[in-house]
Parts: sequence; structure tokens; C-alpha cells
Amino acid sequence: MDNRKLTEGQAQAHWKKTSTLMWTVLFVWFIAGFGVHFFAVQLNQIVIFGFPLGFYMAAQGSLIIFVILCCWNSSAQNKIDEEFGVAED
Repeated sequence: MDNRKLTEGQAQAHWKKTSTLMWTVLFVWFIAGFGVHFFAVQLNQIVIFGFPLGFYMAAQGSLIIFVILCCWNSSAQNKIDEEFGVAED
């Protein structure tokens, strides 16, 4: 790991990008975790592979979205850290 210290401006820029990523992830998580289920009755009118979409999103879809979200968050944060030279080995 590079132990260099960030300047105040670099630290603020790093935090701004990290904060934006964090709020984006939280927004997507909220929509997948709560928003989709809130509209389950309306989504049940759409059928995929014989299952209503609301049921599918509750049983499988949200979990798949969460796993993809975790992988994307990790990758995006690593890119931000590399950009500012604070990435871990």
C-alpha cells in the first residue's frame, strides 16, 4: 500500500467521489429492497417463466441485484482509490 498522504484538496475530491458512489449504491439498494416490493401487486401482472414478476423479484431478483451491487461497489471503490493513489495491494 502506498503510504503517501493526500493533500486537503485530494482528500476532499476522494471523499466526494466515494460519497457519490455510496449514495448511488444506497439508492439502488433501497429501490431493489423496498421500492420493487412496494409495487408487487402491480408487478404481478407481468409473468416471467410462469411466475409473477413481483414474486420473482421478492424470491430471487432482489438477491441477484444485491450481489451485483456489492461487486460493482467494490470495483468502483477500487478504481476511485487507484485514481488517488490510496489503493490497497
